[in-house]
Amino acid sequence: MPAWRSPRAWATLLLVTIVGVGCDLLTKSWAFERVASEPVELHHEEIAGNPGYRLPWHEGIRVLPADLLDFRLVLNHGAVFGIGQHRRAVFVVFTVIAIVVAVSVFGWWTTDRARWAHIGIGLVLAGGLGNLYDRLAFGAVRDFLHMTPRCHLPWGLHWPGGNAELFPWVFNVADVLLLAGMATLLFTANRPEASCSESQPSAAAENR
Repeated sequence: MPAWRSPRAWATLLLVTIVGVGCDLLTKSWAFERVASEPVELHHEEIAGNPGYRLPWHEGIRVLPADLLDFRLVLNHGAVFGIGQHRRAVFVVFTVIAIVVAVSVFGWWTTDRARWAHIGIGLVLAGGLGNLYDRLAFGAVRDFLHMTPRCHLPWGLHWPGGNAELFPWVFNVADVLLLAGMATLLFTANRPEASCSESQPSAAAENR
């Protein structure tokens, strides 16, 4: 049965999407209220289309030992990990199209038994919707997760642009959800259809 006709499939998709969006928006709001010495208020009219906008200076918060993770506030005018800066309109349109495609794939290209595919699509939707909200509400995406903040590439290597940090990008929960969703979909795409394996016992029973 196609997924769009299955209440259970819709429940899985909506639950994962709603929980994911909620976690993303709540963690962003918490970070921009608590990481700096004072809450950081963002206004769309000051940020949208203004690449020179800067957040107040702050030291950030060390979260994990061994310089594994800091909380540091950043506004991202691009996509995941800062790709394509200052093309907000393009990313808004692209995200809307991606959401429509993801829902279409869920409804007409998966079956009611493809639960892991539904979870993966829900994660992708949650990540896309979380960052879409930021672009529409604030004009940029709120990021605050900075991995290995004081670690540098070995042997004098550096990324294009001259940054020598091991992982120079600051990201958020929505980015994690997007990557986890795509990884889940890739994993399920390489698995045999569950319906095939489940149909074999019933076919054998009919031949007895």
